[in-house]
Amino acid sequence: MKLRYSIALSMPLISASAMAADLALKLEVPQLNVAEYHRPYLAAWLENADQKVVANLAVLYDVKKKDNAGTKWLKDMRQWWRKSGRDVEMPLDGVSGATKAPGEYTLNFPLAKAALDKLPAGQYQLVIEAAREAGGREAVKVPLQWPPKSAQSLAAKGKEELGAVVVQLKP
Repeated sequence: MKLRYSIALSMPLISASAMAADLALKLEVPQLNVAEYHRPYLAAWLENADQKVVANLAVLYDVKKKDNAGTKWLKDMRQWWRKSGRDVEMPLDGVSGATKAPGEYTLNFPLAKAALDKLPAGQYQLVIEAAREAGGREAVKVPLQWPPKSAQSLAAKGKEELGAVVVQLKP
């Protein structure tokens, strides 16, 4: 039996040309019917065409562990850790948050983020990676053009740790 919950992330962004646009990320994270289930750690970031991180959008982990011990397991999100995680000090202001129990919830982001305000037009990909203690890990990539010229809904699907992923762009 698989139970699912969804995370909705939305962030209005401004490109280098000062054109306002919206980016919304909706994803499903299944609760697997396993003997030992732990809430997944999750990272979402934006990469340029050279696969370099231009913005960390969300990092969800166990932020309530004593002495910031939840950061010990962030390296299990291997792609994010190698590209960005090991170079940042956690918690990231406005980006870090707690893992969530199964259910529906929404994460909202501030209007302006320095890296996104200066984002030049071009090809990018939104990457979402999930990892669970005593479980698996998975990353899903959704290519996109920034800034969007028209409203778009871009979809991808994970196999185990992530379900449906939809990136909605509005100019």
